[in-house]
Amino acid sequence: MEEEVRIGVYVCHCGLNIAQTVDCAEVAEYASTLPNVVVAKENMYSCADPGQIQIKEDIKEYNLNRVVVAACSVKMHGPTFMNVCEEAGLNPYLFEMVNIREHCSWVHMQDKDGATRKAKDQIRMAVERIQYNRPLQDRLVPVNRKALVIGGGVAGLQCALDIAEGGYPVYLVDKQPYLGGMAVGMDRLFDNMERVSCVVNPLIMKVINHPLIHVYTSCEVENITGYVGNFHVSLKVTPRKVNENCNACGLCTEACPIQAKNEFDRGLSERRAIYLPHPQAIPYLYYIDKELCDGCGACVEICPQKAIELDMEEIEESIDVGTIVVAIGAQPYCPPEGNRWGYDGAGDIFTAPELERMLHPMGPTKGRPLRRTDGQMPSSIAFIQCVGSRDPQENPWCSRICCMNTIKEALIIKYRFPSIKISVYHNDIRLYKKNHEDAYRLARDWGVIFMRSQVEKVVEKDGTLEVRAHDAIIGETTSQEVDMVVLATGLVRSDDAQRYQDMLKIPSSADGFMLEAHPKLKPLETAIDGVMLAGLCQFPKDVGDAILQASGSAAKCLGLLSKDQIKLDAIISTIDQEKCTGCLVCVKRCPFSAIVTDEVEIEGKKRKRARVIEASCKGCGVCAARCKQKAVEAQGFTDDQIFAQIDAALEENPEDKILALVCHW
Repeated sequence: MEEEVRIGVYVCHCGLNIAQTVDCAEVAEYASTLPNVVVAKENMYSCADPGQIQIKEDIKEYNLNRVVVAACSVKMHGPTFMNVCEEAGLNPYLFEMVNIREHCSWVHMQDKDGATRKAKDQIRMAVERIQYNRPLQDRLVPVNRKALVIGGGVAGLQCALDIAEGGYPVYLVDKQPYLGGMAVGMDRLFDNMERVSCVVNPLIMKVINHPLIHVYTSCEVENITGYVGNFHVSLKVTPRKVNENCNACGLCTEACPIQAKNEFDRGLSERRAIYLPHPQAIPYLYYIDKELCDGCGACVEICPQKAIELDMEEIEESIDVGTIVVAIGAQPYCPPEGNRWGYDGAGDIFTAPELERMLHPMGPTKGRPLRRTDGQMPSSIAFIQCVGSRDPQENPWCSRICCMNTIKEALIIKYRFPSIKISVYHNDIRLYKKNHEDAYRLARDWGVIFMRSQVEKVVEKDGTLEVRAHDAIIGETTSQEVDMVVLATGLVRSDDAQRYQDMLKIPSSADGFMLEAHPKLKPLETAIDGVMLAGLCQFPKDVGDAILQASGSAAKCLGLLSKDQIKLDAIISTIDQEKCTGCLVCVKRCPFSAIVTDEVEIEGKKRKRARVIEASCKGCGVCAARCKQKAVEAQGFTDDQIFAQIDAALEENPEDKILALVCHW
């Protein structure tokens, strides 16, 4: 015999957030008249201690077995009231929350009577729905106490190190044959003009030498399956074809007949098919580009250490981890062919990353900004801001680092070569940190000219470059001839981003970067439990912010890895295999790969039937909506619950009963 339903309803004032628009006393009185409602009260703040205590006392005094709280968003305080019910001995899934703040009060502030009626409708729907709620049990999932960090830039390095320092093994994977990401190609940080190598190289060495960190370079993640606490990862390691005997003598490079542009130097220098990725590369070993190498064997013959093994083959490995951090970075925007800035990668128009490599003392020009056309030092340089950023036709977002990067490069040039004239064309200068303003003032004091102008075109003219721009101050088009132009290109998502998003089911933000679960409440986590974000893959940021975020993501991982098992909510889908016909539409439609197929013996024959992996299921209900056989039920969102809400919504409008019938049909 089913237990009598006894419901308690609590209407929250939320200070004046709700009460200034909704007549809470009238709503509470109305709620007391609804079927099976034993008690209905109003609270100033239901989430505060007095409100929570009252709910607990009422559960015991009135023997309540259902609780409805009409307050704010369930995302904000749903867990709070579920804990209140649980502490009072009531199953937390016998609780419903009605959002009469965002959905009612805040959107109907000019119509108090209408807002009050709507609040009554919302509560009536919840009261009808909750009568069909059933006790559910949270899932307990065992945790594999290891972590995977994808990406060996500064964010990935810091994250791996923090997790390992917490006492848990870490696998660090990077597709490049060296660690450090984009940062190792830079000369100085723009926060305090400190050398990047003084910050990044010690970090790399700590990671390399840590006993709990296993580093994979030249490695890509092929596939990821599983769920929080139990991810199965397939790796493919591209052979370096150079073993640990290599002492980086360089004889192999001299013997190699094949040349190509050096990607690390942004195409400003050349390398061989066998090469050292960069002068401070870690691991400090030569590497053979399998796409270029023709297997001639010249490097093998000349190597005195017998360190070259051309027959090395790809290695495939599988690892199991409990949590994953995605730190794959981003990449500089590349102006398309025929762009208005005149960039073609061959003339005297450079991108900021190219100039960065030139200014590096160990770069292709040994720290000097040189023209491509004649190899001479320029007498004047124009920087153009927001190339590929803040442009509706290209990328609408601000890349955040470009303004300060330009100021840094301008200061370096002015310090080394004071006679070079520098001008900066900008929409406005955006500086995010307190010491950045000091750098901006210093650049102006050193003679850098900042012009609020929109560049319309850059054209080559008699061996110089003419910059034509619309000056926002005087409202006229200006023209200036310079020897070199530098484009402050923004950041766009990595070429690998979509592959990892598809693999891990991570959604994209409007600008194409990976989207966090919530910008305020879960800024480091994704919608997929156990998967965190760090660094530029989420949005553009500088080295300091990337390291800061990486440590935060590591802390989130440590919170998971510190437990033998973790608790997941009970809102998942279940499949009745007796009703299932094996059409497997749910398998194809599941956005979280949480449904698999089993072979079940039915009437002496093997049949395919769908089954939910409970730990992977997010309870989205896509499978239940798609199943024509009604074999799938989304717990917490059953047909009975939904139809009860619909009926209650239309109860005050008899003429709309036909709509309810259509919905049921």
